[in-house]
Formats: sequence, structure tokens, C-alpha cells
Amino acid sequence: MPIDLGIVGRHYSGPISWSSSHALLYALGVGAGGTDPHDELAFTTENSHGTLQRVLPTFAVVLGAHGAEGDPVSPVLGAPEIPLAQILHGEQTVTLHGALPVAATATFSGRISAVHDTGRHAVVENVAELRDAATGGLLAETVSSMVVRDAGGFGGEPAAAAPWTLPERSADVSLSYPTRRDQALLYRLSGDRNPLHSDPWFARSAGLERPILHGLCTYGFTGRALLHEVCGGDPDRFGGMSARFTHPVFPGDTLDVDIWRTTDGAMFRASVGDRVVLDRGTFRLRTP
Repeated sequence: MPIDLGIVGRHYSGPISWSSSHALLYALGVGAGGTDPHDELAFTTENSHGTLQRVLPTFAVVLGAHGAEGDPVSPVLGAPEIPLAQILHGEQTVTLHGALPVAATATFSGRISAVHDTGRHAVVENVAELRDAATGGLLAETVSSMVVRDAGGFGGEPAAAAPWTLPERSADVSLSYPTRRDQALLYRLSGDRNPLHSDPWFARSAGLERPILHGLCTYGFTGRALLHEVCGGDPDRFGGMSARFTHPVFPGDTLDVDIWRTTDGAMFRASVGDRVVLDRGTFRLRTP
């Protein structure tokens, strides 16, 4: 069905709060401690001896998109009328302005900034920001692109792609992260209740053989790899990351993350076997 181009410019905003438990649940949802339960205790526990709780930086994309308690509406914020079965995540960018607090009250605001035309599909772009409610300080910014399947062909322009070329050398770091068979059921508790990721009937009705893993779950796994390998595990050094979702991941798949270090951060991609699932990845270090 055609997309309503009148959605461009729609604004949305609201208060949001999160607790220590929300941050812990998100960390488990993106695989923290999955290989070794005593690893990453700063992100998976709040009372380990000599270890202060920290927050995974990619938690910011959940806070800006769904809120800490979750909202089972369309993932295209500002356009809840777009059917869930038509939507796939296209690209995601997050920029951090410091380590996220373990618990806080904040405000988020955003708008639909553009609708692009790929020919067959429409791509809806949202920009949003997260601010501390008490100080007004900027915590994080996000740019999200959602693919609305079979809603293109309206004569619009495609999105411009930034230049991206991998270095002509082997990856500096290659990591493998197995995902759990119930990974999507765990991750959905952080906010994205789209049944595409949990209900076999709904997945089949959307043309998929079975429920797929949330794109932002794959993004979170990859963000953990970048945090540990490029930032030395310090969230204060995590400036931001951007990537394009290219193929679905199924719960139980093993993610292979390849990282090429650069002068200001890294380039990266993630694969399942020989299938690239997260592409055009760029990461920027932050100087605290």
C-alpha cells in the first residue's frame, strides 16, 4: 500500500525513566555474560564486590525508541498507522554524549525527518534526542531508518549513502558471539514487542519462515564488541556507532563481528556464516 508522505515533519516527545533493573535486563538481552556469566559483571549485576554497575551505551537506542517499559506500537515513531508486518529496520545511528546513568528520568523528543523511495520500498527516517530531565543536558541522539515493504514507487529520492570502504587488510579483531534460541524472547522485554520476533504465525504472515532476531539486538551484540575491543570496556569512550541491517538473523545464529581500527575509532561488520547481516559499520571514539 502507498505511504502517506504527510507523515514527514511529525513530532513526538515524552518523559522517560529507567532503573538499574532495566539496564541489567537490556544487557542480558544483548548477550552480556552469555559466554561466561562472571564476565561483564559491571553490566549484568548491581552488587558485585568491587564492581560498580555501568550501562551498555547502546541502551540509548531502546530508550529513544520504546521507553524503558516498552510500547507495543509501530516501531515507526510518529506513524503508528503503518502495519507492523510491513516494517523492517534499515539503518541505525546512535551518538553518546557521555556514559548513561544507571537510573534516571529523562525526556525524549523526535520527528520524522524524511521518507525515501528505493523503488519497491519506502524508507522512513526518524531523528531523536534524549535529555536529562533535571539539567536538560543532552545524553544521546539517534537516527533510525525503517523500511516499509512494498510502499515505494511514489517518485521520491533514495537516501544518499555516505562513502564507506573497508581497509585493504584483514580485520584487526574478529569475535564470535553465539545467540540463544530464546534471545528474541529475552530482548523483547526491553521494549520491542513486535510479534515478528516472537510469534511464528505472525512471522509467516509477513513472509518469513520463522521469527527473526530484532535488528537492534544484533546491533547491541556488535556494540558490546566495539565497547570491549575499541574502548577498553569504558562506556565514557563510546562516542557513537552507525550500521545498516542487510539480512535477518535468527535466534540461535552465531554472530561473527569483524573490526578494523581507525585513527578515530573503527569500521566494522557482522556476519552469520558467509551472510553479512550488519554492514557499512562505523564507530567513533569519544574523548571524555
